[in-house]
Amino acid sequence: MEQKVLIDIKNLSKTFNKVQVIKDLTVQFKQGDRIALIGQNGAGKTTLIRCILGLYTYEGFLSVLGKNSRTEREEILQEVGFVPQLPPPLKMTVAEIMDFFAVVTKTDREKFVQIANDLKLDVENHLNKPFLKLSGGMKQKLLVSLALARNPKILLMDEPSANLDPEAREILFKYLKALPGDTLMILSSHRVDEIEDLINRLIEMDLGEIVVDKTY
Repeated sequence: MEQKVLIDIKNLSKTFNKVQVIKDLTVQFKQGDRIALIGQNGAGKTTLIRCILGLYTYEGFLSVLGKNSRTEREEILQEVGFVPQLPPPLKMTVAEIMDFFAVVTKTDREKFVQIANDLKLDVENHLNKPFLKLSGGMKQKLLVSLALARNPKILLMDEPSANLDPEAREILFKYLKALPGDTLMILSSHRVDEIEDLINRLIEMDLGEIVVDKTY
């Protein structure tokens, strides 16, 4: 069966302060792709992810699930799970964040709790704590649980194992291995060795361009 294209990118460019960070990029990401997105700092990985999420304006064509990532961002984000490289400075408590995500994504709050607890984040003891007050590892565990519990069609993770202890990292990878077969997963990582069992495609970026794109 032919894989459906979920993210279609043609001649994408992004410039910051007259520096072209992404250069005329054309690529497709399909159902079932498990992608390691690699490259040095400044290669354009995070910028590409943020363009896909509709966080940046850009030149060129970018379609996510057949929709425009800028003008139809809200609909797209219903189907996309995302874990950023740096946790956002959220002032809400853990309970407020989970309640918010439960409503916005139409997900049972207990699913967030279950995955967070599996990752060894003792949710019950931190419900009333502001997200900002959590340790780096706790923040990461909560963000991972928010992304995974929704069974998204597209899962984007920017350095997903950052700040995770070895046990939590192993549990995260078990969850990623168990994703439905048609989920598109893109993992931006500096450590290909630890995710090589999870991927079937490797894309390397350098100076805003794709220099390697190979499937396994």
